[in-house]
Amino acid sequence: MLYYEIGSIHHELNANDLKKGLYEALDKLGKKTKVLAIPPDYTRLPSRSGELTEFTWQYYGEALTDVLPALGTHTPMTPHQIAHMFGSLPPSLIRDHDWRHDVVTVGMIPAEYVKEVSGGAVSFPWPAQVNKLLLEGHFDLILSIGQVVPHEVVGMANYNKNIFVGTGGVEGINKSHFVGAVYGMEKMMGHADTPVRRLFNYASEHFTKHLPIVYVQTVVGLDKSDGKIKTRGLFIGDDFEVFDKAAKLALQVNFEMLDKPLKKVVVYLDPTEFKSTWLGNKSVYRTRMAIDDGGELIVIAPALREFGEDKEIDRLIRKYGYFGTPATLRACNENEDLRNNLSAAAHLIHGSSEGRFSITYCPGKGPENLTKAEIESVGFKYGDIDQITALYNPGKLHDGYNTLENGEEIFYISNPALGLWAYKDRFDY
Repeated sequence: MLYYEIGSIHHELNANDLKKGLYEALDKLGKKTKVLAIPPDYTRLPSRSGELTEFTWQYYGEALTDVLPALGTHTPMTPHQIAHMFGSLPPSLIRDHDWRHDVVTVGMIPAEYVKEVSGGAVSFPWPAQVNKLLLEGHFDLILSIGQVVPHEVVGMANYNKNIFVGTGGVEGINKSHFVGAVYGMEKMMGHADTPVRRLFNYASEHFTKHLPIVYVQTVVGLDKSDGKIKTRGLFIGDDFEVFDKAAKLALQVNFEMLDKPLKKVVVYLDPTEFKSTWLGNKSVYRTRMAIDDGGELIVIAPALREFGEDKEIDRLIRKYGYFGTPATLRACNENEDLRNNLSAAAHLIHGSSEGRFSITYCPGKGPENLTKAEIESVGFKYGDIDQITALYNPGKLHDGYNTLENGEEIFYISNPALGLWAYKDRFDY
């Protein structure tokens, strides 16, 4: 059922609009005595989910007993991040999700179904896992809050991904990531109906239908006319319709189809959001369908200090590197540690250009930053951040095509998490 919807490519929703829409939906749901909110973590700061979570607390007061950020494999939020993202929400409500220990398996999808939806790419059973709090908390409302945007693992982010990955466990996350990677990321990004989404939908229908989950979905994008991030839609409901409507708008808002492939792309990673290649490789994921063979991707990453946010994943990235699908699959076959951590294997595939174009990372020069040797050891090129920013100054560039004083044309992206870019001949509608 759809409880509230508003949105178009022309809408600009402010905080009052979001609050009004949320309250209208919550009024329809009736009185609740124990509520759980599942917003994204700080890596989804522009989603407006922080404000919506704060508004939820203002609406329910003490009935909102728990807030479980959908960390997935990410590190827990810091007190500063919690305060910045959630405002007046009491920090005592925050619960940290531990994807290795805090989960229960609510059901197992048969291998035959996984093989069917993946087109034969894989044929293992898939466990639907969620944080045990969802089951043991005895909530009469679970609000899953987040942004629908193109995504490398599932095609379009959010909806029940927020549950089965955001609060999921090791095996479920690992295998879902691997399904998408082996099936083919470029066949999924920007699509609402994908093999991984079908797994999540199957799990929702068969294993968690008894849970009182309502989805609060935003659509947020960058307005190239003024360089500002704007909220274009808000959709609230308890079934696939809420995601389908948000995904259709997100494709209009967040997807840019290009008439020609790009020779050089420069991406800036905001230091408050991007400290790892685990997140920073959105620069690769979101642009790979746009970059020409033999092209160049330059990633300006002043806060880059690690590869994986999880220590074990960081170790695996350092060990195996971003060397493409054949090398990664071979490493999986030959090495138990990677075979047992398929989300890392999937990430190594996602973060490679498969040899089509070069990827240059430019980290800061502080003692906490990744070094030239570390960058090059995983298969990337290293760029001196001072030299690169002298050539391509983020403060002077605007999103999209830029022609520099020397006549060079580049394509600049100020936040890769907000969009998807593709050359028209590479995107299959």
